[in-house]
Amino acid sequence: MSDEIRQARIEPDGRCAVRFRALPLALLWLCATAGRAQTGCEGTPTYSPCELVFELDDAEAAAHPKPYLSVQLQSEFRSPSFKTFLVEAFWDGGRRMVIRFAPTEAGAWDYRITGNLVRLNGRTGQFTAVASNSPGFVKVANVRHFSYTEGKVRPIPHLWMGDTSYRFATMDRALFETMVDVRAEQKFNHIRGLVIREGAEPPAYFSPDEPNPAYFRELDARILYMNRKGITADLVLAGDDNHLVRLFPTWRERERYVRYLVARYASMNITWQGVQEFEEYDDGRAILNEIGNLLKKIDPYQHPRSTHTVRTSSPLLADGWMDYIVYQSSDDQLGAIEHQLYTVPQVNAEFAYEDSGAGKSHPHHVDTDTFRKRLWNATMNGQYPTFGNTGVYGGRKFEPDARYLDSPGARQMTHWFNFFSNTRHWELEPYFEVDGGRALALTGVEYIVYLEKPGPVELITEKRSYQVYWFNPITGEYRKEKREYKGERFSGQPPNRDHDWVLHLSRDGHKRDMLERWYFESRRVPVQEVELDPKRLPFELVEPSASELPAGQPVRYAVKLARQTRATSSMMYLWTGEIAAGGQGFRVLGTGEEGEFTIPAGLARSFPASLTLRLFGMNAYGKVYSLNRVYTVTK
Repeated sequence: MSDEIRQARIEPDGRCAVRFRALPLALLWLCATAGRAQTGCEGTPTYSPCELVFELDDAEAAAHPKPYLSVQLQSEFRSPSFKTFLVEAFWDGGRRMVIRFAPTEAGAWDYRITGNLVRLNGRTGQFTAVASNSPGFVKVANVRHFSYTEGKVRPIPHLWMGDTSYRFATMDRALFETMVDVRAEQKFNHIRGLVIREGAEPPAYFSPDEPNPAYFRELDARILYMNRKGITADLVLAGDDNHLVRLFPTWRERERYVRYLVARYASMNITWQGVQEFEEYDDGRAILNEIGNLLKKIDPYQHPRSTHTVRTSSPLLADGWMDYIVYQSSDDQLGAIEHQLYTVPQVNAEFAYEDSGAGKSHPHHVDTDTFRKRLWNATMNGQYPTFGNTGVYGGRKFEPDARYLDSPGARQMTHWFNFFSNTRHWELEPYFEVDGGRALALTGVEYIVYLEKPGPVELITEKRSYQVYWFNPITGEYRKEKREYKGERFSGQPPNRDHDWVLHLSRDGHKRDMLERWYFESRRVPVQEVELDPKRLPFELVEPSASELPAGQPVRYAVKLARQTRATSSMMYLWTGEIAAGGQGFRVLGTGEEGEFTIPAGLARSFPASLTLRLFGMNAYGKVYSLNRVYTVTK
């Protein structure tokens, strides 16, 4: 992403003033002749934002004393290949309205402005965009993976590796830039954070109907700074505990807020991550449905959409607006089973935060070794990782501190990135023909096995010749065995048993050839059908045995195997519950063979209510079975 924003300003008398801004350098002004078509985007590199800036004249200012509420201004941009992008203007303080746009193709672009300002309605113009080396914006690709938009003939894979900085919008500017610089050097390419944070100074909004333009101009500069470093901003629109609704009580106010963010930031490299922990909202599903469908409708670039969560955002997937799942969980049973259920990418935003000395305040704040093991297990679930360090992430308990940027966990994230950069990561899927570890594979091409507890490992492969590597996830060191492996059943042991290891079997030459023949997708991604026939289930539901269950109180659950086989020697279980009449979607109630769950009272609007309990079981070969049972829930 370029660090430049080009601007064309329409003066009250109709003259066109063009300016070129290089952030954060001083402004350089250039003026165009009066009456000529606006050319503020002339020469803009692709995937860089440019601006058309309009100053209301006296009559318009009198008719629109609060432009944020009443001015409607937008432009249709038509590309050289005749694709149309509809972009809305945003209010930027005083009499200033801005249309911000990023061209996606080199060549001549036409645009036409419409709105309720008569002076500007119907105005047209043209500019020429120039090619850049930007890979474009991040998008969903190949079922459960990501790519960049620019690779139209040969898609460019995107290896998502994120960091967490909830206070990125308001932390000290020098600390922010240091954080971004360090994270970019460590090869992070996403940073997620709150667009607005409760209690932050300065405030983002003075009232529900009045944004603080200075706050958002600073946010503009920070997102552009990240983009210049190759980092995508994952934008969480508001905090937890009903924050969004408390700030914007009505849908009309929330709609204006979402439109404002799309107008300001859709032309930058971003993703949308809804609200923090949507389950903590009184009517979280409905709120996210409003927001998500509006984003889907008005975001001209269709940036990826999801929401932050307590455990998984998958309950909202059926509503149709979300195109990737976010997790806050280190539970491998949840991650592994849901990967087989849903054909969208999955990003684990909080499988753990590393405590490298700053302290910890939550159960998922863990030591570096635990963090690393959770990182690699999340990867084996088929999830893309997001990092967090307790001294940097900006939670309520800890002030961000640059001392913790170069932590052991951050360095191990870099090792992770380097490792997967040498794989066909955009085609890897969980693989189950393994003993002694957990695996990903592109069968017949490469196999990756994580040995959390180092020891003997056996792996079924296609009969080929493979280079054998052992990777140390602590140091990033590779050890290549002298002899290639050729066969159908690999067996071996790591170099030592002092720590966890990663086994990598790779047909290196074949992978190089594939970059020419099958640069992106070499085969269809496997998607299984869940087995629903009760006669074929290898397990039985034992608890709950009563027909009525209390809401808000612990309920015992248990399952037992109906038959013992090699496939059922290792089983994972996922328990979910849904009260359809409550409209909140399902919730994950528990995992594992047995335990206790609590049915949230907020799932029902009234009692008694009908609950559908779904039990998913996955065997050692990745086959998923499902069993449903209906209960009456009382309060």
